[in-house]
Amino acid sequence: MTDLTTLLEVGGPVAALGCGAAYTRAKHPAAYWSTVGGPISTVRLLSSYGSVMEACGLTVAPSRLRVLAVKATTRREVRAVPPRRGIIRPTSTGLRLRLRLAPGQEPADVAASAERLRHAWGVHAVYVTTVKPGVVELRLVGYDVLRRVRMPRKTGGGFLKVPVALREDAMPFVRDYRTVPHQLTLGATLSGKSMYLRHLIAGLAPQPVALVGIDCKRGVELAPFAARLSALATDPDEAAELLPVLVKEMEDRYDLIKERQGIAPGTPDEEITSDIWGLPETQRPVPIILFVDEVAELFLTATRKDEERRDEMVTQLIRLAQLGRAAGIYLEVCGQRFGAELGKGATMLRAQLTGRVCHRVNDEASAKMALGDIAPEAVFAACAIAPEMPGLAVAGDTSGGWSRIRTPYLSLGDAAETCREAAHLVPDLPSLKPFRPHVPVRPVEPAAPVVRPRPVAD
Repeated sequence: MTDLTTLLEVGGPVAALGCGAAYTRAKHPAAYWSTVGGPISTVRLLSSYGSVMEACGLTVAPSRLRVLAVKATTRREVRAVPPRRGIIRPTSTGLRLRLRLAPGQEPADVAASAERLRHAWGVHAVYVTTVKPGVVELRLVGYDVLRRVRMPRKTGGGFLKVPVALREDAMPFVRDYRTVPHQLTLGATLSGKSMYLRHLIAGLAPQPVALVGIDCKRGVELAPFAARLSALATDPDEAAELLPVLVKEMEDRYDLIKERQGIAPGTPDEEITSDIWGLPETQRPVPIILFVDEVAELFLTATRKDEERRDEMVTQLIRLAQLGRAAGIYLEVCGQRFGAELGKGATMLRAQLTGRVCHRVNDEASAKMALGDIAPEAVFAACAIAPEMPGLAVAGDTSGGWSRIRTPYLSLGDAAETCREAAHLVPDLPSLKPFRPHVPVRPVEPAAPVVRPRPVAD
């Protein structure tokens, strides 16, 4: 009886602790990492750092001076030298530390061993970034941050910068229009493409920019944000009228830049400009972001007249993509499929779209259209996105870099409310006033009386 009591007193709390840890790891991975996983991985890293580096081939032979010093002071064996390790900095999602590479090593050597380091230290993933020549940073991620997306507090947002998703290395994915002016976003139905677009509009709504939409699905995607839109076209006919106005606006802005370039001989060099960002703030026109949802609808034709309209619209889109950046006009093109089979000009337009985001698609050819020409290895990652992971996507650009990202949930009502609150920020652009969408007036509910009325007795 005494043994059974002792077993229950000792084993009961241990079993409860183990079950609690397993439940926390499955349901609340961030809390588990902060309390259990992080300390365990830190101990593993500190205790096995030298042996792990040696097993991964990341050590070099010691210098002669080091060999002589070791032999003169101790009798222990002279071992190979690993990269010098910096201070381990814990985060809410993992660990970060810097390594100073030994002579003869390069960052690619460490990146090639990332999978081995992941298993050796018991973490979810290891990512390697170059800080400066000879120094790399290891970012150890303790759990799958894309399963339940929680955006970090510091997202790096700013003017024309929208933190729209979370990357697989626990860093925010920021849509920066100054760096990547135009982007193509592909995704099948229920893949999370609309959620991505929703985050972009909600992030840009409080900023001093003009938002223009072309939604050929009768406006079902962009109409809820009408309070913040400067213009909205809901079918190809309206789009055919709106695009020439944007091209004319772009040409007027180029005339403004050229006037600034008619410079007197004594003008300082810093006042010479080739885009709107070099203009004085009082003369600088407001940036325009054009959202095109279901771009394939602009290419589909049924008659010869439609073909002429299609050719004109595609030509205008290509002009905006080629010349719009300097004029402060940026394109966000979305669709389910986008390739040469849409017709003349599709491939040329796609080549002008620097950024690429590919959600789950229905076939490999669609993934190749988005990523095949910039990062062929990213095509396989895009094809592996499961239907039960909406919002998961592969983001890349023409530099060849790519990463997996996932957009957090944002309800349509919250995004529309953000646009309504920022309705006063809609800029005054006379050329776009004819296309300003109608915003229905919300009925005001009568306020309840402070004092209940009482019937007067006869």
